[in-house]
Amino acid sequence: MIKLGLTGSIGMGKSTVAAMFARAGVPVFDADAVVHQLQGAGGRLIAPIEAAFPGTADADGIDRVALGKAVLGDDAAMRRLEAIVHPAVVAERAAFLLGHADAALVLLDVPLLFETGGERYVDCVAVVDAPPAVQRARVLARPGMTVEKFAAILARQMLNTDKVARADFVIPTGGPLAETQAAVAAVIACLSAGKSG
Repeated sequence: MIKLGLTGSIGMGKSTVAAMFARAGVPVFDADAVVHQLQGAGGRLIAPIEAAFPGTADADGIDRVALGKAVLGDDAAMRRLEAIVHPAVVAERAAFLLGHADAALVLLDVPLLFETGGERYVDCVAVVDAPPAVQRARVLARPGMTVEKFAAILARQMLNTDKVARADFVIPTGGPLAETQAAVAAVIACLSAGKSG
């Protein structure tokens, strides 16, 4: 099995690219989706997060807006949250890999792959990349996003140019979707050839 890590800064198009891999038959582990599930209604992280950050849970699980207000810009609070969330995500990833043990290639979509040292757990890394103006427009179009929140998120992420410099593959996402699709197909073909060769 080849474990391909997928990363890139906020608004760079990871979800779109991960969906392209999935449509090509590659099993995809989406770390963000796992976090949403763990923090959603009935999720096993609701109680520990509410205990650490009172007032962040409601009937639907963790209120992400309230949690964001509690941790963004506060490094100590962010570390407390990460100490709760990261081990749970690691356990879910292990279960995913076990469940797809017969796959030749799997994709691990992890937004903070480099920031959390996650590159140690993959065989190679693909980074999605778009021009900063495209990134900014995409992110600021999201519901509830503000310039200040965007800046706080970026402050916690490695510069995308640094991620690109460390990547084994760069997938462009600032142009036509067909260009991005072709890059995804090329990565899959390259890794498949490496596996068989």
